[in-house]
Amino acid sequence: MSPPADGAPAAFSPTDRSQVRRRPQRAHYDEATVYGVLDAGVMAHVGYVIDGQPYVTPTAYWREDRRLYWHGAAASRMLATVAEGAPVCVTVSFLDGFLVGRSGITHSLNYRSVMAFGRARLMTDLGEVRAAMDAFIDRLYAGRPLKLRPTTDDELRRIALVEMEIEDASAKVKDTGVTDLPADDGWAAWCGVVPVETRIGAPLPQPGMGSGGPPTPDLAPYREGARLDDALALAKAYGLPISM
Repeated sequence: MSPPADGAPAAFSPTDRSQVRRRPQRAHYDEATVYGVLDAGVMAHVGYVIDGQPYVTPTAYWREDRRLYWHGAAASRMLATVAEGAPVCVTVSFLDGFLVGRSGITHSLNYRSVMAFGRARLMTDLGEVRAAMDAFIDRLYAGRPLKLRPTTDDELRRIALVEMEIEDASAKVKDTGVTDLPADDGWAAWCGVVPVETRIGAPLPQPGMGSGGPPTPDLAPYREGARLDDALALAKAYGLPISM
């Protein structure tokens, strides 16, 4: 990552693997944009290679500063492979809108995406794993780890947890209207933008389990109809993350 000049925002230096070549005007390498996309999501796709065969695995993730974390079953082949220090590419993307033009070539999408590169490390210390998993829950539901039954050591041993320091990263964002071509003049087909959002649904209490009643305050950001990225930002603002 390049050291910022006086007063300049911190940014990742473009490298051969992270530089955006197609539509470079949509590229962003500053931390604010990269982290903004990462922090707006919950699911990522982890790309890696086993014996020459590429794989991409969807997984839940979270970020602490320049580190990404994700976990799975201790027997996961993906986690066993990447935890050995194999090169990894983690991607997060959002569909923000359909661009509907008056000719086929002008149809497009609005989107936000990030590609982050690094090498993962398996976390083996149970204290580290416990703190990281609490931070994951706290990221989504501020303060909730303090209300839950403590996770046992045996339960933690069933989890494989890895962290990856982001070495290189780039964001690519498109947020535009429809491109119109001279040849489209006179065509009466509808033209415009159809926004796309992920929103929270109504909570569904699990019958026969828990305390019942309305959701507790730690779930307040996830009100029915709220945008997911807004809910995640509000959850983060509700309290300081648990220290790792």
